[in-house]
Amino acid sequence: MGTKENRAGAGVFSVEQPLWRAVTAFRLLTLLYAVGRYAGDAAHYAHPAAAWAYMGVLSLWTFATVRQFASKARCNWWWLYADLALVVAGILLTRSFDQIAQVDAGEVTLPTVRAAATVLGFSVLGGWRPAALAALIVGLANIGERGRVTSSNVHNIVLLMLAGIAIGYVVELARASEQTLARALEIQAATRERERLARDIHDGVLQVLAMVQRRGTELGGEAEEIGRMAGEQEIALRALIAEGLAPNPSYEAPRRQSDHPDPGAPQDLRALLGPLAGSRVTVAAPGTPVLLPGRAASELSAAVGAALDNVRKHAGPGAQTWILVEDEPDAVVVSVRDDGPGFAASRLGEAEQEGRLGVSQSIRGRLRDLGGSAEITSAAGQGTEVELRVPRQRGKASGASATAAAATAASKESTT
Repeated sequence: MGTKENRAGAGVFSVEQPLWRAVTAFRLLTLLYAVGRYAGDAAHYAHPAAAWAYMGVLSLWTFATVRQFASKARCNWWWLYADLALVVAGILLTRSFDQIAQVDAGEVTLPTVRAAATVLGFSVLGGWRPAALAALIVGLANIGERGRVTSSNVHNIVLLMLAGIAIGYVVELARASEQTLARALEIQAATRERERLARDIHDGVLQVLAMVQRRGTELGGEAEEIGRMAGEQEIALRALIAEGLAPNPSYEAPRRQSDHPDPGAPQDLRALLGPLAGSRVTVAAPGTPVLLPGRAASELSAAVGAALDNVRKHAGPGAQTWILVEDEPDAVVVSVRDDGPGFAASRLGEAEQEGRLGVSQSIRGRLRDLGGSAEITSAAGQGTEVELRVPRQRGKASGASATAAAATAASKESTT
């Protein structure tokens, strides 16, 4: 917590510094009020010289510590503890320096409202909890000075605690807002740098790799192998650019699934489809997790794999394939499109009659078992597109969304 606060406070924007200036000003103003109030009441004190001595010590301490209380970088808990101890001592000494009759009549203590400045310091440094504790200590000291609990004491304690808690809570909100702003500025700067690097890489390295891949395919032989490797490096580099060169909470990389995942636990579909990418296969997915129940994610991934097998078998190894993942509110849609020769619409029915059930069982059968659908569109010379749709089960979609939100939040916190 301290590291985050210091980092935020070190930025250009600081909401805490004005608060510390307010603490300093309030300490000085309340001191002047306390000294002026005592000057008017000194005549009825039993030991006015001793009371003046205390007021002198309190004044000297307040003016000597102006620099410490003007900035969080210089003010720590020990300064606040010392300030609280001096105020509490003044409250308790009032009974010894003033006439008992005046004390019993409800005369104000020597520090009077100067005690509120101490509570304010605890609020700004530590939030509402330390402020409430400091206000309680001041209140107990007032009860000890009076020798009993009175309605006036209770009233003052409640007001002081409420003020300390309210100010401390506002300070905590302001501090959290400052950290959020600092993090947003970091993300903005990282995003701009990533975009700049992406433009430079796209204009240079990626174009060269694409040219090597294209020329290697045209030349054949060993050059074709070099072209294939260049294509793989191009894909890897594009993925690196997409994921970001700096931490970015708006993007969460796919998490690898365990060897034996829980069938009922949500799985990130991106992690299952990511390994299918290659020099001839491009996978495009959202930047946030695409969660489905374990079985549904596995079956959908298997159906996509079957579609890719059909591309390799019927369109040839040189066909380019694009896999697009869409995370809709009520369904997950995966499209597999290739630039192969395509086929006539009647060909699927003929293949099923001939006993070739790859599309019927491996693709449509899997989606049917999940309550989804598989639409296959093709035309001679225009390639083929397979659209796989898996509906989200009611009652589980919200759970998946909550899991996604929790995963994203855990990533921000760990980044922060």
